[in-house]
Amino acid sequence: SLPAKLINGGIAGLIGVTCVFPIDLAKTRLQNQQNGQRMYTSLSDCLIKTIRSEGYFGMYRGAAVNLTLVTPEKAIKLAANDFFRHHLSKDGKKLTLLREMLAGCGAGTCQVIVTTPMEMLKIQLQDAGRIAAQKKLMAAQAQLSSSSPAAAEPAVETRTTATQITRELLRSKGIAGLYKGLGATLLRDVPFSIVYFPLFANLNKLGQKDPNVKAPFYVSFLSGCVAGSTAAVAVNPCDVIKTRLQSLQRGVNEDTYSGILDCTKKIWQREGPTAFFKGAYCRALVIAPLFGIAQVVYFVGIAEFLLDMLPKRRA
Repeated sequence: SLPAKLINGGIAGLIGVTCVFPIDLAKTRLQNQQNGQRMYTSLSDCLIKTIRSEGYFGMYRGAAVNLTLVTPEKAIKLAANDFFRHHLSKDGKKLTLLREMLAGCGAGTCQVIVTTPMEMLKIQLQDAGRIAAQKKLMAAQAQLSSSSPAAAEPAVETRTTATQITRELLRSKGIAGLYKGLGATLLRDVPFSIVYFPLFANLNKLGQKDPNVKAPFYVSFLSGCVAGSTAAVAVNPCDVIKTRLQSLQRGVNEDTYSGILDCTKKIWQREGPTAFFKGAYCRALVIAPLFGIAQVVYFVGIAEFLLDMLPKRRA
């Protein structure tokens, strides 16, 4: 049933995000730093420096907005894919690869309604620590190189919340402010779903002994991991562009962008083609368990159990 699918998708998203959010934070910071003042050299370096400067909970900056919106986002994504697969199937026959890809395309298109504002807010909170650390480092360097004892004190970070950012965007730019980077989000999520869903479905079928019986949970988990990491790496250049476009604040001497083409051109010319794969391994590490967990929860059907526990209506 649709309610069960939505509940399953939501539970799957909550569990997955909680497990992998620190890696996602590192991914955002690695993707956003440009040539010049580089704060982090790797995933482990980013996490270690984040803990030292911001504490353990610094790794979960932006997690609240993600946990709030990931439930409808994952629910829409998984339920929409099922919806399109059902309506694209003919008389219950097996879907062709093209139809599976079309179903994934529909799911990816539907989810951006929630994904775009969620990513927009999450990125501001995740990257705030990197920008603050960069400013402190620059102030400290200026203080050391200055002979004057009255050199500038290191900048103190002013923490903002998702609610404050939302209010400011709505006040200054209206609802369009929350949907900045919508085109880049579509450019990432639609190809991701086109690759992910058909690949998962076919890998999962390999573990089914009977077409009418669900595959074991570990098969669904491994299928989700493999399909998720493959799709994540494939669309990572689009994710880098999306992250750069949605970042409202820039570090010292970092480029600003007017659109997808301008962003692509500047990254290619100033940072080289390898810059499009910044954070690719972090993204694979995030997406693999996230979608592995999501598919296990979704296919095992926790929601059916919960719904069965509710009092049934009397005839």
